[in-house]
Amino acid sequence: MLSIAMPTPASDPEIETAPDDEALVRAAIAGDVQAYASIYRRHAPRLYAVVWRICGRHAARAEDVLQDTFLKAWRSLPGFRFESALGTWLQRLAVNTALMELRARSGRDDLDAGDDGLDALAAVEGEQRCTGTGLDLERAVATLPPRARAVLVLHDIEGWKHHEIAEELGMAVGSSKAQLHRARGLLRERLGETA
Repeated sequence: MLSIAMPTPASDPEIETAPDDEALVRAAIAGDVQAYASIYRRHAPRLYAVVWRICGRHAARAEDVLQDTFLKAWRSLPGFRFESALGTWLQRLAVNTALMELRARSGRDDLDAGDDGLDALAAVEGEQRCTGTGLDLERAVATLPPRARAVLVLHDIEGWKHHEIAEELGMAVGSSKAQLHRARGLLRERLGETA
């Protein structure tokens, strides 16, 4: 049997010496740019994954949103009160920034638009139907109308509760549930499943 020695968190010197988020925040507030760079390196990959999905798998948009998120975080960091985890605070900021980008790009009324946006995006990608692999599921999620996609990503992928989504998106809890139902139905349709 092949045995590979994997470093454990306790034996990894880089992890042992890495400051926690609170220490990094305090140092960044005091003007330590390297501490802020550490915050970025620690949290950017996870935040990028969230905004990439909300932005419909558009890498350039997701990168812009991520950059805007960290610029806002830099400006707002002195007001961070340590009432939640830094990662949670940054994720909320990233989600808000992604949603504002969607609103600015397509207008608030378009966020509730029907399948016109779905068909246009599917045509751009050259796909009208997905086959069910993990990559195809990501593509199918990207074709959802923006508001339905945001609710699906936040609920099913990020684990948010409907009341949190409703508050974040400025909608009723029932609307969040309806958008999730709609998104799941469209995904089943796109993936060729029967309800």
